[in-house]
Amino acid sequence: MLTTAVLPISLGIAGLIAAFLVYARILQTPAGEGRVKEIADEIHLGAMVFMASEYKRLAVFCIICIVALYASLGSDTALAFTLGALCSGTAGYIGMYTATKANVRTAVAANSKGAAEALNVAFFGGSIMGLTVASMGLFGIGILYHFMGGTAHGIEAIEGFAMGGSSVALFSRVVAASSPSRLTSAPTWSARSRPASPRMTRATRPSSPTMSATMSVTLPAWGRTSSNPIAVR
Repeated sequence: MLTTAVLPISLGIAGLIAAFLVYARILQTPAGEGRVKEIADEIHLGAMVFMASEYKRLAVFCIICIVALYASLGSDTALAFTLGALCSGTAGYIGMYTATKANVRTAVAANSKGAAEALNVAFFGGSIMGLTVASMGLFGIGILYHFMGGTAHGIEAIEGFAMGGSSVALFSRVVAASSPSRLTSAPTWSARSRPASPRMTRATRPSSPTMSATMSVTLPAWGRTSSNPIAVR
């Protein structure tokens, strides 16, 4: 059982290392200068504020589920749910963090080197999320199987891992919407003082307050672009 459990744990760690190496490669590409960098930094900040607010609300839901599982199915299932939620939440946070770093580099690459290089940067930037999700899943399942895989009850309890991971993935998109005003109240968001272009706002119709705040930064710059849609002056 030990050898069987070590394999997914090892593969999970290897996947996380690979994701880190890909992220390091992305950081080596140009991130723009001047106004481009300012917009990218504000988008990144807005995304992180959104994630922090979202995860606070999601934690309440997870705690309720953990208590219910502990009372009905026992501590092993509750523990598996907790680990699944933590792994899924970690993967989501890493994915958002790296995506906002890769996006501006994709735009800069498209402007300076063409579509081929932009696709290359975008592909590797998106692969970080995929690697992290798979790696955290392997790592978590391996840990649980190492400690619980010796009995039939333990195998059944491991199913809580899938429930925890799926719950975070499902509800992480909607939990923060329960309090929209909090999402746009961060004092560090200078985006609030920059109204979006009316023409672009009507065309895009943002679906959340966070997206509205982000677009208020990016849309004025898009409206000032020339015939090259990537170049931001």
